Amino acid sequence: MAFAMRVKVPPNSATLQEARHRTFDFFRAACRSIPSIMDIYNLYDVVTPSQLRSTIAAEIRKNAHISNPKVIDMLLFKGMEELSNITEHAKQRHHIIGQYVVGNQGLVQDVATKDENISKFLKNFYKTNYF
Repeated sequence: MAFAMRVKVPPNSATLQEARHRTFDFFRAACRSIPSIMDIYNLYDVVTPSQLRSTIAAEIRKNAHISNPKVIDMLLFKGMEELSNITEHAKQRHHIIGQYVVGNQGLVQDVATKDENISKFLKNFYKTNYF
């Protein structure tokens, strides 16, 4: 293991400002671990470090509307646990690519446009030969 990050349970944030500060600290820690993640999972052929950084920022921004410090602390703990699992190589390469590179859309995005130029015979053939 080249890089091991210890997950410690921080005390609860007293204010929203403190929770916000902890969120920025988590983002910095996640961004600092990107080079080791790229090395561990050999992601250089799939994604750039800046794209991973943008993905981390997007995941954090998904919860920007939350204003309860306890909920923010819980989400930060889950994020720290996820980062720890990734840096300790508890996931495999395809997990990282599926979750953070490809995203929730999956690889199939333009299915309708691919079927436009196919003959009626082939469309029926494909429909009946899927098990």
